[in-house]
Amino acid sequence: MDINKKSIIEKRIKKTGENLVKNNMEFHYAETKEDVCDIVKSLIKTGDVITNGGTVSMAECGLSDLLSSSEYNYLDRSKMSPEEIAELYIKAFSADVYISSSNAITEDGVLYNVDGNSNRIAAIAYGPKSVIIIAGYNKIVRNLEEAEIRVKQTAAPANCTRLNCQTYCKETGECMSLSKADRQMSDGCSSESRICCNYLISAQQRHKNRIKVIIVGEELGY
Repeated sequence: MDINKKSIIEKRIKKTGENLVKNNMEFHYAETKEDVCDIVKSLIKTGDVITNGGTVSMAECGLSDLLSSSEYNYLDRSKMSPEEIAELYIKAFSADVYISSSNAITEDGVLYNVDGNSNRIAAIAYGPKSVIIIAGYNKIVRNLEEAEIRVKQTAAPANCTRLNCQTYCKETGECMSLSKADRQMSDGCSSESRICCNYLISAQQRHKNRIKVIIVGEELGY
């Protein structure tokens, strides 16, 4: 990466990280995705029950080998049947560690997430003793308005494509509420495959450092 661009990105990450800390979330900076494993290892301990939400960012960081170690009890959803995954959604509430990404992180230190099944936002909000969020710098936005637009223009269309959900955004590349023809509609998607069903804003936390945020100096995920 160009050194001047990197300098600006790191300043923005630093500002966001400082505000995450003000909001009682623990912040870590990973210069590259290869640095994420060592940070995660420092945040978990032998014997921990660990699971994760659906996260492209985590996969891109190559955490599978670390978590699959005999040191941890990793509940790996990628190796489960649909019925087992449904049970895992409930088991996740009693996990020691839950790993996820975030759809967006505002510069003032707020996490913004949108879900279809809502298992991910439920676990971020309540249950697991520790939540680790892994996000590339591309997830940083100025405010909640930009966070909402980011989901509608980037995260939702990409995830609907990945999951092969038959939605308007998969076909057009953006939410119908952003298209010119439907500009007057705040949200008109009625697809049975809709993944934008429940919304979570994680602002200042009551339980200090339960949520730990790793921001990576590279683009990750959607």
